[in-house]
Amino acid sequence: MEKLDKKYVIEMSKKKNEGERMLKFRLKALEAFNSLDNPSFGPKLDISFDKITYYKDNKTKMADNWDSVNPDIRDTFCDLGVIKAEQDYLYGVTNQFESEVVYHSIKDNKSGIIFTSTDEALKKYPDLFWKYFNNLVKYDENKYTALNGAFWSGGSFIYIPRYTKLDRPLQSYFRIDSENLGQFERTIIIVDDYAELEYIEGCTARSYSSTSLHAGVVEIYVGKGAKCKYSTIQNWSKDVYNLVTKRAIVLDDGVMEWIDGNIGSKVTMKYPSCILKGDNSRGNSISIAYASEGQVLDAGAKMIHIGKNTKSNIVSKSISLNGGVSVYRGTTKITKSALNSRATIKCDTIILDDKSRSDTIPNNIVSNNTSFIEHEATISKVNKEQLFYLMSKGLSEEVAKELLVMGFISDFKHELPMEYAVELNRLLKSY
Repeated sequence: MEKLDKKYVIEMSKKKNEGERMLKFRLKALEAFNSLDNPSFGPKLDISFDKITYYKDNKTKMADNWDSVNPDIRDTFCDLGVIKAEQDYLYGVTNQFESEVVYHSIKDNKSGIIFTSTDEALKKYPDLFWKYFNNLVKYDENKYTALNGAFWSGGSFIYIPRYTKLDRPLQSYFRIDSENLGQFERTIIIVDDYAELEYIEGCTARSYSSTSLHAGVVEIYVGKGAKCKYSTIQNWSKDVYNLVTKRAIVLDDGVMEWIDGNIGSKVTMKYPSCILKGDNSRGNSISIAYASEGQVLDAGAKMIHIGKNTKSNIVSKSISLNGGVSVYRGTTKITKSALNSRATIKCDTIILDDKSRSDTIPNNIVSNNTSFIEHEATISKVNKEQLFYLMSKGLSEEVAKELLVMGFISDFKHELPMEYAVELNRLLKSY
């Protein structure tokens, strides 16, 4: 595997001008990757690692003006609607094309907010970077956190100062445009005490016949009384393995919300997590998985209760059609110290034909007698009576099913800004 040797990592790190400390970290992560096996659970991962391109330099510096961006790249983001969203709705954006952030902008940078690429943060804010990097998600947790550690490039680095509340979201958009590319962004978000942030992530890729790989890592730190809302709509093409580790730690009275939409990819394995460390902290996750032909979407959430009086809520919606497979895989653990805590899990699935499948695989643990977990799961096919009623009003079967699906995921859409709910509707109709 020529591209997975030490020489390749050393050349990449030198090209990025990172310094000796990061190079040593990358080499340790590469060693861990080579020693670890694929996960023992979930879908089969048949990835030819020797065919992946692990780093693709755009040979351009990060720009803060679209006129300075390569016209072909600019046109790609324009067609995706990213440029218009920045102008109309967002407080700031970071756009990554292949392995590097190509464009970054923020409306007002006078309030102490840091919003930049993670590569830039390593150089400009090294003390802050090393305080949080590889702290919440360790490089040797699994084969793909190790791969990210060895080859990470790009991603967003955000710091929201104490008591700062943004009135508009920040957004990052990740695009894969090359065949056999591996994208390994690293995102670190720190929402300091009593601050608030809404962050939106979008992901797309051009379709090819061969495999691409996305193995991102996200670490989020929510301070006392702080709030972070992280929304994702991923629409990777059906040749992408989407293997992501996302985790947040929440201090006293803090709130973390994951809004997670999984529509594209060949295989997804993603389980956004909250560690509810502080007393009275809360974690929420609402997600949809829309699995069609050739797709296995293995997704869910993890809630770990440590502090007293903590609360978590997981709502998982999944839709399977044309032979697709959707899986809810989750863990909710109320530890011995998490007295008077409460967790609720609700998993709802619609199967639209006889070829498709859906599974629910929960792992629920309560380790004290003052707390409790509620779990509810339903699996159903399209209601024939409702379908007949809609068709009797003149709708085709296809349109009637579409209306039923949109109603089924209404809880998820309500959590999105209007512009993104409209985009979600468009994406689902295209499937």
